[in-house]
Amino acid sequence: MNMLQLVQAATGEMGLSVPTYVAGNTVQDVTQLYALINACGADLQREYDWQRLATEYRFTTQYTQMTGTTILGSPIVTGLSSTTGLSSSYQVIGTGINTDIYVQSVDSPTQVTLTQNATASGSVTLSFCQTKYAFPSDYDRLIDRTEWDKTKRWEMLGPETAQEWQWLKSAYIATGPRARFRIIQNTFQIWPPMASSEYLGWEYISKNWAVDVSGTPKSAFTADTDTCIFPDRLMIGFLKYKYFEVKGFDSTAFLKSFSRELNISKASDSGSRTLSFAPTLPGVLITPANIPDSNMGS
Repeated sequence: MNMLQLVQAATGEMGLSVPTYVAGNTVQDVTQLYALINACGADLQREYDWQRLATEYRFTTQYTQMTGTTILGSPIVTGLSSTTGLSSSYQVIGTGINTDIYVQSVDSPTQVTLTQNATASGSVTLSFCQTKYAFPSDYDRLIDRTEWDKTKRWEMLGPETAQEWQWLKSAYIATGPRARFRIIQNTFQIWPPMASSEYLGWEYISKNWAVDVSGTPKSAFTADTDTCIFPDRLMIGFLKYKYFEVKGFDSTAFLKSFSRELNISKASDSGSRTLSFAPTLPGVLITPANIPDSNMGS
C-alpha cells in the first residue's frame, strides 16, 4: 500500500472520515494523521535492524606522498607539488612531523598549515593519509562487527573508547598490524594512518525507510504515492495506536494489536538460525573429537 492507502485503511477501521488525499491536505485531523504516520515510520526504523535497511558500504583509503619544505618551529609546509584534495581529514607523516598531526588548512596550491610546528627544517618526503571519512548520506547506525580491512582480510578493531583512541595516537608503541576505528564528530576515523590503498568496508542501517514512486529511497513520506519497507498491517496498526494515544483515548486494544504485528514482522523479516542444545563438533580441522588423550604424534 502507498501512504494514502495506509491512512485510508486506518481511518476506515477507526470509523473516521476517510480522506481522498493526505499530503497537502489542510484538514486538521488529516494533517495530524500525516505527521503520525511519518512518526510511525521513523520509530520503526529505529526499533529493529530491518533487512531491507541493511546496507553494505565500501571505500578505499586515500593518500598521497609529496616532497615539501618544513621549517623548525613553524607549522607551514611549502613547496608541495599539489594540495588538491587535501583537507583537515588528512594526517601527515614524515621526518620532523610529530605523531597525530593533521592538515589545519590548505593555504595555496603548494602550501598547507599543520596543526603543530615541525621539529626540523629541510626538504622531506611527506605522506598525507586520510583518516577521517564521511558516512553515506543515508547512514543511521553501524551494524556491529561488520567492519573489515578487506585488503588484509582482517576484522577491524573497535569502536575504540576515547581513552584507547588517545593512547593509540599518543603512545610510543601504539600501532599493530590491524586497523582500528572510532566514530567521532560524525566521521568514521581509522588508525593507523595508511600510506597505501586499503579496501575497507562495513554494514549499516539506512535511515531511508520510505520509497517514492520512482523507487528512490527517502527518510519520510512526502507524497500520497510513496510506499515504505514495513508491512502494511504493521503500519496501519501503529498509526491507529498512535492516533488514539495522542487523542487521549484508551489505546490498550490498539497497543496489543500493534505489538502482535510488530513481533510477527520482526520474526519473519530475515529468518533465524537454527540452534541446537547438543551441537555436533565440526570435523574439518583438529578438534577434541579427533585428538587422542595422550601420545599425539607418536
